[in-house]
Amino acid sequence: MSYVTDIPAASPEITRDHFLRRLSVETDCSDVAAALRSGDQDFVLLHVVGSPGAYERRHVPGALRLPHREISAERMAEWPVETLFVVYCAGPHCNGADRAAFKLAGLGRPVKIMIGGITGWQDEELPFTSGKEPGVLHA
Repeated sequence: MSYVTDIPAASPEITRDHFLRRLSVETDCSDVAAALRSGDQDFVLLHVVGSPGAYERRHVPGALRLPHREISAERMAEWPVETLFVVYCAGPHCNGADRAAFKLAGLGRPVKIMIGGITGWQDEELPFTSGKEPGVLHA
């Protein structure tokens, strides 16, 4: 018996529920990029870490800069309550997206983390934009 099978696999029902829960709080870089390219962006993309200079040098096209420390009920009031937020940070070594998602959920806001963050975006060879504005992802 291997370490793989030492603990039996969950039933298909438990497995399905597990992945449904994960997918309800996560999205990935390629799905975000596809939505941006097609114009089907039905979420607000938030760059939640780093200094203004880091954002200006490189960020995901379409992302607004809103550090997780600045997320508050007052700040979020500019968006309708049902707005889905997709948050990302530097990458797997950064917990800024987790902090942002925790704060947003605490404010009653729907949120998903873009897994991989900037590192994942770069690994997928997706283009970045620069400057103070969100920019656009071109097809």
